[in-house]
Amino acid sequence: MNLDELISEYADIEERLADPSVHADQGLARKLGKRYAELRPIVETHRELALTEDDLAAARELAGEDEAFAAEATDLDRRREELEERLRRLLVPRDPNDAKDVILQVKAGEGGEESALFAGDLLRMYLRYAERAGWKTEVLDAHPSDLGGYKDVTVAVKARGSRDEGVWTRLKYEGGVHRVQRVPATESQGRIHTSAVGVLVTPEAEDVDVQVDANDLRIDVYRSSGPGGQSVNTTDSAVRITHLPTGVVVSCQNEKSQLQNKEQALRILRSRLLAMAQEEADAAAAAERKSQVRTVDRSERVRTYNYPENRISDHRVGYKAYNLDQVLDGDLHNVTQALVDADMERRLAEAQGS
Repeated sequence: MNLDELISEYADIEERLADPSVHADQGLARKLGKRYAELRPIVETHRELALTEDDLAAARELAGEDEAFAAEATDLDRRREELEERLRRLLVPRDPNDAKDVILQVKAGEGGEESALFAGDLLRMYLRYAERAGWKTEVLDAHPSDLGGYKDVTVAVKARGSRDEGVWTRLKYEGGVHRVQRVPATESQGRIHTSAVGVLVTPEAEDVDVQVDANDLRIDVYRSSGPGGQSVNTTDSAVRITHLPTGVVVSCQNEKSQLQNKEQALRILRSRLLAMAQEEADAAAAAERKSQVRTVDRSERVRTYNYPENRISDHRVGYKAYNLDQVLDGDLHNVTQALVDADMERRLAEAQGS
């Protein structure tokens, strides 16, 4: 969609959200509200850009009479360039999961008890980072190790309030193998060991709404068989519904009325389609998890935490900083921002190439 279409869509959603009847359908209201929040930064930036361009034109016109307007025109021109760049970035297609919450799993790998201890350190890092970001966390499953670490721990991370930027936006880059270099608590001779921990991140699945199009259905009626009263075997009250896109077939003959059997069959069909959609979503999430961490091996690393040098390095974007102690205390913003920026540059290049 081009900018004019997005602005038109925003105005349409704004009008619909002002209609009380829309909020009677909570699912629709949430969907519209989410899209409205996604479009708002684009529309607001476009409006500010238009005002800035008007002010710039006026300042340039007056600059010949008053030097003060020339300086103002220079500032406005700089602001216009900034807004154009912001708008260009906002118009790059977003990851459809960016507004979602996440399920994050930290799993000890190669390195034995030391790996489990570092898994506990990473869990604390993510919990502190979530606290700084104002997110809510909930430990869903945990398998502690003997020395106080974790063999495996899973936590849900949820945003509070507005979702202009969801948890997935920042944490999706954490998936992969994290390598630690330090003297383990279990090491008696002070030697530096290298261990690995796997981090798996997936967008939290939302309820899947199933819309059944009447044009996708083939409905057959036939005579019921079996017990059920005198009229069961003498009228075409049984209903068979075939969902053509998926091939799912549902039959119902328990009720005496054809209409009742149809309604019951549709309820069963919707539940089966819902289960299928959820299974597909779970399979996609499983594929994402598999792509993030194939094996929790030291060689397949995305990031290294070097304790002796107080250094953190992200090998995907060449990020390096010497504030590991602060990062482990939850100051992860600069690390994730480097990954966000690199991904944005890649998508900008792809958008320009297309």
